[in-house]
Amino acid sequence: MKRVVCFGELMLRLSPPGDERLFQSPHLRTWFGGSEANVAAGIANLGGAASCVTRLPDNAVGDAALAALRAEGIDVSGILRGGERMGIYFVEPGAELRPMRVVYDRAGSAFSQIDPAELDWPRLLEDAEWLHLSGITPALGGGPARAALDAAGAARPAGVKVSVDLNYRPALWGGRDPKTVVPSLVRGCDLLVGNPGAAAAMLGVDSGDGDPHDPAFVRHAAERIAAEQGCRAVAITLRDVVSASEHRWSAALWDGAELHTARRWTVRVVDRVGGGDSFAAALIFAFQSGRRGADALEFATAASALKLTIPGDFNRVSAAEVDRLLESTPA
Repeated sequence: MKRVVCFGELMLRLSPPGDERLFQSPHLRTWFGGSEANVAAGIANLGGAASCVTRLPDNAVGDAALAALRAEGIDVSGILRGGERMGIYFVEPGAELRPMRVVYDRAGSAFSQIDPAELDWPRLLEDAEWLHLSGITPALGGGPARAALDAAGAARPAGVKVSVDLNYRPALWGGRDPKTVVPSLVRGCDLLVGNPGAAAAMLGVDSGDGDPHDPAFVRHAAERIAAEQGCRAVAITLRDVVSASEHRWSAALWDGAELHTARRWTVRVVDRVGGGDSFAAALIFAFQSGRRGADALEFATAASALKLTIPGDFNRVSAAEVDRLLESTPA
């Protein structure tokens, strides 16, 4: 199985123990995470080959981040070093009626100041089958946006498949319009992951109002996104938040000819961070493994449901564990 190259910011995550609120006690637990790195970790743990391309400060924190990626089996040879600091985010997990809360401290991070000229994309994509990007990266500044566009521009003529997870984060755009850059990143991609609301805000593709659990509406939205952006496949995640401690999780996939809808999983949540990233990782892995349509979607949805039971950002499940869950649980 050839490599999947994931480009984006890796950050340090700080969370209180258990269900505590931030700074309720003088303890914070550390993890490393970030949308694209989470995808790389998910693919590596499933048994695939993944590389992470980012920029980390050349200090002890950056060294620890590199070690964390290596521990997941991720190739780190394309990571740049430089800058003053790593972006940080604080996650208060929430419980029952109290929702999760995230506070970002990422301004001026090493990745936000990346110089696109430092990235030799033909070399970084050599022997790769897939490039994964997200809509978070162009929100972080002109350098990251240009670098992501350069990556996609180098991948397509080289025959490298491109996936984009919209990952709409309004706070990161700071009043700027995502539609000035994100459509150029998405156009012609092999796989787009998102939802109708994100597509409207970031791509200008308005599917109208509808029930996200109505297959007719989901198909309409996915078909419209695919047609207007030239995407070969569109995956839509469907998360119902019953409470911070219980989610119902499903997804749909438009493959250009048919809409596939996965079974719905009800999960007692241990950690919701990285759920969507684990879905994207498992769907890419499934496609690489030769799974198609409904089989690929069921695999990806089950893998991401399992992620909700695992602390931290990374999905540490194998393909065999996902298959056993599917085999043991009636549809």
